[in-house]
Amino acid sequence: MSNKNERDFQTVFYLIFNLMGAHMRVEEDSAIGRADAVVYMPDAVFVFELKYDGSAEEAIRQIDEKGYLIPYSADGKRLFKIGVNYDSTQRTIGDWIIKE
Repeated sequence: MSNKNERDFQTVFYLIFNLMGAHMRVEEDSAIGRADAVVYMPDAVFVFELKYDGSAEEAIRQIDEKGYLIPYSADGKRLFKIGVNYDSTQRTIGDWIIKE
C-alpha cells in the first residue's frame, strides 16, 4: 500500500477477519504485485484490494492487471475479487465491488 491511511484501513480489515476466526494474510505476493488481503475459506478464496479515496473499480482493475488471483486458480475453490474504497470525507466505505 502506498500510504499510511491505506495501511491503517488494511489493519482494520485484518483485525475484523481475525476476530471472526477467518484465516487471512495481508500483502500476499502474486504474479506481479501484492494483494492487500487474502481470506481463505474451505471452499473459496477472497482477494481484497483496498483503496483510500480511490474507487472500487480501480481496485478491481488492479486485481486483474497484477494477477492477484493467479496463485489460487489451481486450487479448485471459488475465487472472488473484492474492491473496496474508503471515503475519508464521509469516513466510511464509499463503494465496493464483488466479482466472482
